[in-house]
Amino acid sequence: MEIKIKDIEHIREAAREFIDYIGDHRVFAFYGKMGAGKTTFVKAICEELGVEDVITSPTFAIINEYAFSSWPLAISTEPTANSQQPTTIYHFDFYRIKKLEEVYDMGYEDYFYSGALCFIEWPELIEEILPDDAVRVSISEQEDGSRLVTF
Repeated sequence: MEIKIKDIEHIREAAREFIDYIGDHRVFAFYGKMGAGKTTFVKAICEELGVEDVITSPTFAIINEYAFSSWPLAISTEPTANSQQPTTIYHFDFYRIKKLEEVYDMGYEDYFYSGALCFIEWPELIEEILPDDAVRVSISEQEDGSRLVTF
C-alpha cells in the first residue's frame, strides 16, 4: 500500500489513512533516510490516536511511552494473538544503538510482544530481532518534496 504526503499540512490525513490500515498489527518498523519524516509521521499518527502528551523523538531516551484513548473503529477489535485493544504506544529510535546487546538488556521482548502499538525508527540496526509479523514501512522524499509512505 502507498500513501502520499503532499506536504506537512496534509500529514494528519496521511496518518488517518495509515491508522485505517493498522488492523490487528502491533509492531511497525519505519525505514527512511535521515530527514525523511519518520518522527514527524509517527507524531502525526500518535496525535490522531489521541495522545495528549508532548510527542518527541526518542533519540536520546531510545524509547518514549504514550497513553492513548482514541481507538478508531477501523482498527480491529476482534480477539487476536494480543487479545486486547492497545492503550499504549511505544516509540523507539534505535539510531544510537551500538550493539544488539543493548536492545536485549532493555527487555525489548516485553515491549514488542506486549500487545501495545510499537513504532520503531532505525529498525535496520535490530533487524534480526524484529517480530516476523512486524509491518515494514518505508518513507522516502520525492523530487517534488512530498513523501511517499509504502508498506
